[in-house]
Amino acid sequence: MNFTTILFSISEGVALLSLNRPEQLNSFNPTMHREVQAALDLVRNDPQVRVLLLTGEGRGFCAGQDLGERTVAPGGAAPDLGASIETFYNPLVRALRDLPLPVICAVNGVAAGAGANLPLACDLVLAARSASFIQAFCKLGLVPDSGGTWLLPRLVGMARAKALALLGNRLSAEQAEQWGLIYQCVDDAQLRDQALSLARHLATQPTYGLGLIKRSLNASLHNSFDEQLDLERDLQRLAGCSEDYREGVSAFMEKRSPVFKGC
Repeated sequence: MNFTTILFSISEGVALLSLNRPEQLNSFNPTMHREVQAALDLVRNDPQVRVLLLTGEGRGFCAGQDLGERTVAPGGAAPDLGASIETFYNPLVRALRDLPLPVICAVNGVAAGAGANLPLACDLVLAARSASFIQAFCKLGLVPDSGGTWLLPRLVGMARAKALALLGNRLSAEQAEQWGLIYQCVDDAQLRDQALSLARHLATQPTYGLGLIKRSLNASLHNSFDEQLDLERDLQRLAGCSEDYREGVSAFMEKRSPVFKGC
């Protein structure tokens, strides 16, 4: 499949999806949305893919929505931003959260608006030391979307979430790591290599089980304790029937390195 706004490749079990509108700081337009959706469909339906790595080309990760397509002429009708969220952003965030495999995000440069919240829907977020996160919505009279109002309070607490959303101040990658917003801040020159190394490692692991871990942790944010215990029981039953579990036990007993298949 030929793409014009993203770069997409699969190698060694790792699907690499890179936003590729660098002159626009990888801001989203309808074409990019559709191409990202198509790439995620390929990831979802290809049994050879064990990990997804999401990143951006150029000097920024993603500046959110391309505002050039959201201008309102004097006296003109207001755009239906809710329709855009329903059609594009909500399906994208749900797809990242629901993929039954690890999703790594490597944030290079600025991540603003929806671009600041998309990484939060991923499982492991690495950010370059020069990267920053900006909840820019308040500067336009808008509400944080792409899961921002749900994810931020759970990651950094309500006080910090309100400060980020109401003030729209720049949050450095180092501060984001300290606050628990991301997994790790790394030197700029090492970002892509470290992200790929992490992705390749995960691709050799029992990714069916990792997908179940992801599912259980995501569910814990709204489950009661008893509901979570029941879910752990049900998912452990599924994990115990997997080929990877059989291989893991056999390798342990035989004192050899396991060869997992992700199923």
